[in-house]
Amino acid sequence: MTIQVRQAGAADVDLVCELNRLLALESEGKTLEPALLRSGVTAALADEGKGVYFLAEEAGLILGQMGVTYEWSDWRNGWFWWIQSVYVRAEARRRGIFSLIFEYLAAAARADPAVIGLRLYVERDNSAAHATYRKMGLEWTTYQVMEQYPLR
Repeated sequence: MTIQVRQAGAADVDLVCELNRLLALESEGKTLEPALLRSGVTAALADEGKGVYFLAEEAGLILGQMGVTYEWSDWRNGWFWWIQSVYVRAEARRRGIFSLIFEYLAAAARADPAVIGLRLYVERDNSAAHATYRKMGLEWTTYQVMEQYPLR
């Protein structure tokens, strides 16, 4: 079978929510609040300015996903696309699904002259993900992520 990559649409909300739920549970041991997750995914799927999801599909089955959000760089006068919500179903791993989605997204980014780079954040102890991302040409930066969440 041929694996196709496509952009998710409103009809995919349940699939994207399920893959996000599995991602949070597997990678961080977190259980996401279903109604909050659904409203967040629905908002993104309704407004590409918030981000988009790309899905890898084979014979009607969604094997994996990758989300993208955007950051404007005033220093560089261009957009960084932030890779988010990367998940490949356990039974579909080691088949190149992540690479296929990543290459699809990277080609779309290269085709847009306003996009200047790709970024992602990754769990500090996820050495398997580190190796995969390095293999795809991503490099460590000098930055570390800090946050205040929830806001106080």
